[in-house]
Amino acid sequence: MGIKITVIDRVGITHQLDAPTDMAMNLMEVCKAYELPVEGTCGGMAMCASCQCYVLSDHPLEEKSEDEEAMLSEAFHVKENSRLGCQIPMDKKLEGLKVELAPE
Repeated sequence: MGIKITVIDRVGITHQLDAPTDMAMNLMEVCKAYELPVEGTCGGMAMCASCQCYVLSDHPLEEKSEDEEAMLSEAFHVKENSRLGCQIPMDKKLEGLKVELAPE
């Protein structure tokens, strides 16, 4: 089982991805599985901002943790809709999620 999500990469190309919801993966891991340019240098611990993305769709995401807030407060290119991909677990309620990768 999985959901369809849309990821716009850093050069503006739109990718339609199938994201499994039964493997405890997060958005960063799905992007890496499809070889999109997401580093995830810290391994998904919200300790770097290399998986920052902009959430373009109106999906109910979990609140930002203190760690995510702190990391985004130090990151570059942060917008109102910035999130760390590693902090967005794949869930059936995110069917149709649309995000854009933030500049490096």
